Amino acid sequence: MQASTATANTGRIAALDLLRGVAILGTLASNIWIFTDPRGPAGVLTNLPSTDSIPGVVETVLRFTANGKFLALLTILFGIGMELQYRSALRHGRSWPGWYLWRTALLFVEGTLHYMLIFEFDVLMGYALVSFRVAYLLARTERAIRAWMWTVGTVSVLVLLSLTAVLVTAPDSTTPTAGGTELYTEGSWLDQVGQRLLQAPVYRLELLLIVPSGIVLFLLGARLLRAGAFENSRRGLLLRQRLMRIGLGVGVPCNLVVSFAGADWALVGRYLLPPVVAVGILGLVTETTMRMRRQVGPVRRALSEVGRAALSCYVLQNLLASILCYGWGFGLADQLAGARPWWVVGAWAGICAILVLFCRWWLRYFSRGPVELAWHWAYTAPQRARTADHENRPVRS
Repeated sequence: MQASTATANTGRIAALDLLRGVAILGTLASNIWIFTDPRGPAGVLTNLPSTDSIPGVVETVLRFTANGKFLALLTILFGIGMELQYRSALRHGRSWPGWYLWRTALLFVEGTLHYMLIFEFDVLMGYALVSFRVAYLLARTERAIRAWMWTVGTVSVLVLLSLTAVLVTAPDSTTPTAGGTELYTEGSWLDQVGQRLLQAPVYRLELLLIVPSGIVLFLLGARLLRAGAFENSRRGLLLRQRLMRIGLGVGVPCNLVVSFAGADWALVGRYLLPPVVAVGILGLVTETTMRMRRQVGPVRRALSEVGRAALSCYVLQNLLASILCYGWGFGLADQLAGARPWWVVGAWAGICAILVLFCRWWLRYFSRGPVELAWHWAYTAPQRARTADHENRPVRS
């Protein structure tokens, strides 16, 4: 296999750091609409902006631009990361999944804490569940992997289309919400934590959609890496061009139409079409990195640094948005409700700037982000304890 020229001197695939940075800031561009709605998650999910006014059209276009696509891209990248871990285990003669299952357990704990303390729509818990299943699939044959992708993917599509058909044909009704306006404008942080615990069955229903689609996207990421999507070769170029044609040429127009079709098509607009667009973004960013591999400007450097501390930035951006928007913080969601969507764009840009500056400063002194460092310490703790126990064991004569 021909090595990719997008690989940095450290052995990292440079395009992956850049893609992770794009995915993290893009995910914030989707979630920021949740934080900035005074009614909280229930408000943004049940009340789409009206297209009868310029602000409404602008908000619809902006939400379309980010909705689901970068989350799908992040999911694919998790699958690529797992494939790299699998290859590393094979190179070093380690059993698989072996210690990787401990990583999935830590990810689930991290996601659970993130959900309870910060954000109702955490994805890390779902990623942990997906990782546990996919870890065993990576060692299977390509035929078995394709069978899993087609089976799970087909079922997921049928479920999403069936639910959409029910929404389209059902009479209009008031959608039940999980928490009122006062919780996010006047409630304390502890009030919100308690609400997340009480409403966990409601908020965590999304896992029923995230886990099946995540299995498909994790496996897709692994297969793209195996197929040479990050190689500086003809087959890599042809694959990236194909991804761009499908994702940008087909996925974007279809997704745009659905975005203006109303709330009944929300599931298709968030879970079905965005992964198609995501593969186009992956192909475009990777190909651009290949062509400009010797030109590392400030934008690419900033995005790559965010990508190196992706988990830290994911948690930090949601914490910053909570402080900025909720009543227990600055309360700007309520105070600036009449300035949507313009102030929302400013909030997103401001948080992005903080993340970029933080990563620039932090990575001068550490090789990983703070969450990544804590995660790595916890991951290696049992191995260190096992080694220490072995070294301290008395030698029998």
